[in-house]
Amino acid sequence: MIFFPNAKINIGLNIISKRDDGFHNLETIFYPIPLTDILEFIVPGKNIKTTSIQLSGTNLGIANNENICIKTYNMLAMDYSLPNLQMHLHKIIPSGAGLGGGSSDAGFLLKHLNQYFNLNISEKKLTSYASKIGADCAFFIKNKAVFASGIGNKFEEIKLNLKRYYILLVKPDFSINTAIAFKGIKPTIPKVSIKELIKYPLGEWKNQLKNDFETPLFLKYPELNKIKSDLYNMGAEYASMSGSGSAMYGIFNEIPETKNLFNECFVWKSKF
Repeated sequence: MIFFPNAKINIGLNIISKRDDGFHNLETIFYPIPLTDILEFIVPGKNIKTTSIQLSGTNLGIANNENICIKTYNMLAMDYSLPNLQMHLHKIIPSGAGLGGGSSDAGFLLKHLNQYFNLNISEKKLTSYASKIGADCAFFIKNKAVFASGIGNKFEEIKLNLKRYYILLVKPDFSINTAIAFKGIKPTIPKVSIKELIKYPLGEWKNQLKNDFETPLFLKYPELNKIKSDLYNMGAEYASMSGSGSAMYGIFNEIPETKNLFNECFVWKSKF
């Protein structure tokens, strides 16, 4: 069975407070984008004694037995009778970019294991499983635009449709560690919630929506600030960093001409 876990971007991101458990309360919009990994699993037969995964693509700096897909399979196999599988994950979504690639792989694997083996797990229970894997993993169960709060694990569906726009995603040649990104953050309760700001016309987002990680990370990585400026100079209606990672994106009315400005970039007409 082959499927295509897609990435997400953050539209606005406010770090509101630090929790007693060391995590942070935040608010943001998760929005799916059509940049995908490729994930396949097969049932090879009764002779296979363990589930394994083969990795290909980019950003593969993790041992196979520590891969999030193996962890996801093992978690589900504790509660359901699953055969051993052979999996192949081809990574396209960059890691350390704030795009949720690993979380998407896990969320999509949960959904497709449930479907393929007729486990009849409810969406609510799938979401509960996903939440055990990672804070934003549960988003990929429904894979629709949501307002996220808590540590990024409490979701409220919103009406947001960017289908007529083009999204240009730029990934510089470095990644950002999430723990390091949080070190430069000073939590602040916003005067107006992102949930309200997202209702403004797209052309007004530039002056209303912000990502709190940009202030400290632009000082540490000036290239990110330049990419954001380039996106606006190209005509973006809105441009931002995604999450705490190094990916930057712009939302355009018309297909943008990159003119070889960026080493690695992707552009699509949004389909979500």
